[in-house]
Amino acid sequence: MSAEATNSVTPGPMPGAVSGPVTPTAPRRKARPRIDLRRLGRAALLGPAARGRLPDAISHVVEAHRAHHPDADLEPLRHAYVLAESSHRGQMRKSGEPYITHPLAVTLILAELGAETTTLTASLLHDTVEDTDVTLDQVRDQFGEEVRYLVDGVTKLEKVDYGAAAEPETFRKMLVATGNDVRVMSIKLADRLHNMRTLGVMRPEKQERIAKVTRDVLIPLAERLGVQALKTELEDLVFAILHPEEYAHTRELIVRNAARADDPLAEVADEVRGVLRGADIQAEILIRPRHFVSVHRVSRKRGRLRGSDFGRVLVLVNEDADCYGVLGELHTCMKPVVSEFKDFIAVPKFNLYQSLHTAVAREDGQVVEVLIRTHQMHKVAEAGVVALGNPYAPAPDDPADGERIDPTRPGWLSRLLDWQEAAPDPDHFWSTLREDLAQDREITVFRPDGGRLGLPEGATCVDAAYAQYGEDAHACIGARVNGRLATLSTVLKDGDTVQLLMGQDPASEPSREWLEHAHTPAARIAIQRWLTAHPVQAESQQQSETRIAEDRTAPRPVGAPGPDAAPEQPAGRAATGHVLADLPGATVRLARCCTPVPPDEITGFAVRGGAVTVHRVECPTVARMKDGGRAAVGVRWGETAECRVTLVAESFVRPHLLADLTEAMASEGAEIVSATVEPPTQQQVRHTYTVQLPDAGHLPALMRAMRNVAGVYDVSRAQPQPQPGG
Repeated sequence: MSAEATNSVTPGPMPGAVSGPVTPTAPRRKARPRIDLRRLGRAALLGPAARGRLPDAISHVVEAHRAHHPDADLEPLRHAYVLAESSHRGQMRKSGEPYITHPLAVTLILAELGAETTTLTASLLHDTVEDTDVTLDQVRDQFGEEVRYLVDGVTKLEKVDYGAAAEPETFRKMLVATGNDVRVMSIKLADRLHNMRTLGVMRPEKQERIAKVTRDVLIPLAERLGVQALKTELEDLVFAILHPEEYAHTRELIVRNAARADDPLAEVADEVRGVLRGADIQAEILIRPRHFVSVHRVSRKRGRLRGSDFGRVLVLVNEDADCYGVLGELHTCMKPVVSEFKDFIAVPKFNLYQSLHTAVAREDGQVVEVLIRTHQMHKVAEAGVVALGNPYAPAPDDPADGERIDPTRPGWLSRLLDWQEAAPDPDHFWSTLREDLAQDREITVFRPDGGRLGLPEGATCVDAAYAQYGEDAHACIGARVNGRLATLSTVLKDGDTVQLLMGQDPASEPSREWLEHAHTPAARIAIQRWLTAHPVQAESQQQSETRIAEDRTAPRPVGAPGPDAAPEQPAGRAATGHVLADLPGATVRLARCCTPVPPDEITGFAVRGGAVTVHRVECPTVARMKDGGRAAVGVRWGETAECRVTLVAESFVRPHLLADLTEAMASEGAEIVSATVEPPTQQQVRHTYTVQLPDAGHLPALMRAMRNVAGVYDVSRAQPQPQPGG
């Protein structure tokens, strides 16, 4: 659940509410008393309310609409009401009310949120095609194609079973239709809210079923569309049905707090008012009570609640710059809790939400959260996509060309359309969508070019790759997170900078292992789609992974070297004839612990059998032998340039990497004496090669060729390791 906006667009007279401008503002025309959706919903939860007849039918809708759109043409609303009322005449709701009260109530909810005229017109008519003799053709003839499209979309959604037994293909079609116009889902959410408010007339088992569907699908959709005013009330209604005992306890906490003589939130609001008055910053200060679910969650997190835990102080200003001015004054004149600061203005949330979050500490130890935003930000924070007006209206100089383009649609909804096109089958789309809906928090990560990606909490570099490149991310070979090399399985944090390293091979293949680290539908669907379309390669990958695991765990004969053992030099090879020692007649051999090659600085030590071992001077064995009193033997490189060296390659996991790497080594004239490939760890793999080179001068070129292989991010000489006995 989002912690930012929890109430409707206009605050009602809640217990302890404080409002009023800090300094005089320009006079405004007198507005009618606004109907507060959150207050009405809260009142319904706190106690029964008398159910009176709707006065003057459409008048409340008209007044609410005019409050947001003073110049709106009201004729479509009156016309739509007449058609809806006559069509539904004689129909009754299960509550005993005339059916027309339902579309009126739904339309009033949307009008209070600031929906434009077309949405309200479609809302009045949203049940006519489903439940009466009115046809879509009639709707189009009387109200135009746009209203017909919205009514058709809502009608189709009415036929969808959102529960566990839902047919995935049906749901996909309906949700895609919704994705083409966010106003369809806005009407559906308002429809569900009114139905939830009147759910008490149904049997308990049906109440529970509808509440679970609302919790699992519609509340997450409301969160993603930013319609917090609807989302929070739906949460409270679901909470009351599915968790009646916890709801009753939370209700008692809220009622008890409202009866308190002291109110720390009001005291902090007065202090904020004084600070801003002194700074000559025009602002409106309100107290935003937490809704039931929010209070319940805070109670579970903190245990005993204090007065400051039941709400937040909201500061509304006129301009973006004023938000930061308010923040500076509060942090200067009050005691800020720095760890609570978040800037959602510079980096808006995925559902359009913008605000500054901070907190101040009182002398008694209570911490009060403060939200700072402009009036327009507040409208969008409460109403989300509903507050955007008609996102499809063409600009005056850009006549419509028939396409439905929504530049304001949240990124989540845009991605949804991409998922459904890429999903290999409806079941996969449905399961992936439900997983995504379960994610209620999102992080923002940045690209090196300054762009940003919105990802769910827990997303990895795999998810970032597919979010940025789509299916081209199959060629991703690694990443840098905040400038450091990272595996694709690395979990990203909010604010990280991610540079994705891409290979050059257009035929690159994703790894099956990536599925274990992919959390977003975009990544999972793209990877699964490739694996389904390339069964042979996918099977080869799986066999390769199994073979590596078996090699790692298979029993070995006694005396057989393990996978990490230092490679032995094969008998009969004159690999050291180019080293000369100041010990006549001695056999010279290169130490396996540091494998020196020209032009390394070297030293030698006499060992048993009349031999001399040659080490790089920085080898730890050299210091140990000198400390033990062993005398060094002078050694030097001869004219022969042939050498043997051990190299370590660090790489990301990808198909065919081993073949490409050994081919690159062979092309530089290197003969592989021995090789060890360790099992992958977090999509990284370490290769150790001992190679014979005809000329030591080829070593830099060999290492360069190995680094140029896609997926390899580092190649180095094996680090000297101490070896007992020299």
